Amino acid sequence: MNNPPLAPYPEPFFTPDPKSAAHSRIADFARWTARHRGAAGIEDPTDYRALYQWSVTDLEGFWAAVWEYFAVDAATEYERVLAEETMPGARWFPGATLNYVHHALRNLQPDAPAITALDETGASYEITGRELCARVASVAACLRDLGVGQGDRVVGYLPNIPHAIIAFLATASLGAVWSVCGQDYAPKAAADRFDQLEPTVLITADGYLFNGTTHDRRAAALELAAALPTLKATVLVDHVGLAWPEDRHTRLTVPWEDTVTRSENLTITPVPFDHPLWVVFSSGTTGLPKGIVHGHGGVLLEHFKTLGLHTDLGASDRLLWYTTTHWMMWNLVVSALLTGATTCTYDGSPAPPSRPAILWELAARHKVTVFGTSPQYLLAMAKLGIEPSAHDLSAIRVIGCTGSALPASAYPWVREHVGAGIQLASTSGGTDVVSGFAGSASTTPVWAGELSAPNLGVALAAYDAMGTPVLDHVGELVVTRPMPSMPLYFWNDTDGSRYRDAYFDTYPGVWRHGDWITLTSRGSVIVHGRSDATLNRNGVRLGSADIHDIVERLPEITEALVVGVEEPDGGYWMPLFVVLTDGVGLDDSLRDRIRDAIRTGASPRHIPDEILAVPALPHTRTGKKLEVPVKRLLQGAPAEQVLNPAAVDNPELITYFARLGAERNKVSAQHT
Repeated sequence: MNNPPLAPYPEPFFTPDPKSAAHSRIADFARWTARHRGAAGIEDPTDYRALYQWSVTDLEGFWAAVWEYFAVDAATEYERVLAEETMPGARWFPGATLNYVHHALRNLQPDAPAITALDETGASYEITGRELCARVASVAACLRDLGVGQGDRVVGYLPNIPHAIIAFLATASLGAVWSVCGQDYAPKAAADRFDQLEPTVLITADGYLFNGTTHDRRAAALELAAALPTLKATVLVDHVGLAWPEDRHTRLTVPWEDTVTRSENLTITPVPFDHPLWVVFSSGTTGLPKGIVHGHGGVLLEHFKTLGLHTDLGASDRLLWYTTTHWMMWNLVVSALLTGATTCTYDGSPAPPSRPAILWELAARHKVTVFGTSPQYLLAMAKLGIEPSAHDLSAIRVIGCTGSALPASAYPWVREHVGAGIQLASTSGGTDVVSGFAGSASTTPVWAGELSAPNLGVALAAYDAMGTPVLDHVGELVVTRPMPSMPLYFWNDTDGSRYRDAYFDTYPGVWRHGDWITLTSRGSVIVHGRSDATLNRNGVRLGSADIHDIVERLPEITEALVVGVEEPDGGYWMPLFVVLTDGVGLDDSLRDRIRDAIRTGASPRHIPDEILAVPALPHTRTGKKLEVPVKRLLQGAPAEQVLNPAAVDNPELITYFARLGAERNKVSAQHT
């Protein structure tokens, strides 16, 4: 991309309170590293940039410090921190054996809530630390009796409820491997993921709540079980109160209640640092979903850093982050337990029509301290006229936001309608590393529309086309040194070729993530969107997120999608699709306002050729806009070659864009 964007706010929008920053865990960690590890350059513990610079310069020293500071308890000690610094193929902490589950349960307060279960009706219940340990021990014993051992796979077809957390912890305690997806996936889409793993046990619920409706998934669950030939048993969870049919046409079934009521001692199996913990899947928009494998040790250290240092979670905190079980944020929600904090599950819509402010209501009632959401949610709240501050949100100190770039317009809204002293912490990462590349901390300022800084231990850079690092200019997001939570491998990728092609084909030995970013001279990070969805108008490049940000600020627009379509005749068509607010029509006046907003706020060279109103936009099931698939459909590629309908939140939209592409290409061919 040619030109750096102008920062929307040159001065910090938020500056940490000096006293709070000095008492944060990340400041304590900085003092500890200077004292115990001889960390160079750290004179002020609230100087994030100094701590960050040390963390990526002395990579082994930093991760050894995380290990010691959080008192990682290994059954056998490691030989060295990083035996091979290669990508892919880095070898972290060889010789160490440990288990994630031991650390997830050791800091829980026996009589305080470990999990608070919430749903869209406003109902709630709590599971204490003592109860969670007992239930994990019971389910682990049941899984062992069903034939699950180290390395076997257990899969969950479950909404975001405590049963999913308990089942995961029980599985991992045995050294078995976990994978989960939500029940909004059709049985075939779930089977496309799980069948690759050849699972031993499936754990599934009778249904879930969404938008005021109880969705019956009993038939879907049993259809999925029948599609997994390696299953020895299916555990049936009674979540929404629907009776399971007597004739289930499947193998052995076990009621969930029978798995959690046994009196057992929990025996946790130590495993090597790089033993598989879970398999998370790519969206699968262009083929069979890729199974991304992460290890016990890498996740443990990365989540201690992310949640303990960056998010400052501790025993007095409550985390409520809206997520589904098939989004990587669910994995982080579980890992809040590592810090001794209470984690909240939530089943339902983030804004059901009858109670669109339900998440704020629950956050107030349960004294949530860290509230997590997406940019789309905050923008929707603003456009719906919701007033979160009508509830007592005084306990919230941080609002985390991820999933896409957070536009600058959201920052004033949070200050004015949620709370002036709340840090709005936008983060960027990925399922690939089940963590973040850049975000915020208790010691970082926040510039509206920007991420405060690269995360500790992440050697983040922006590369130009020649592979040269650039500052204050747009470049490819790359990571130049290994992270412990990078994938061990892709499932069934025996020669590693799919893994290498995914991240290392452009810059050998350097992780390329596929995003455009700007690293600013003040240390912040600006995310411009996917680099494979770049708008290239007459050689001038612009990230699609820059236009989405501007257009979605307009009160008449709910959501926008712009794509640049290279045409066979050498032309370049750049349409903008907009979803309108209820009651709004797309007339010439609104089109002119949209063009003016783009001209003045983004780029006069990137005015859309057409502005088209659509009923909705397609997303992956984790909420990401399908920019590249839409572009390919508009170029006339057959839908079946572009994406898997099961990976799309609204598959009917595929037909609309495919038809539009076919019509346009037909007209183009006639003209030719």
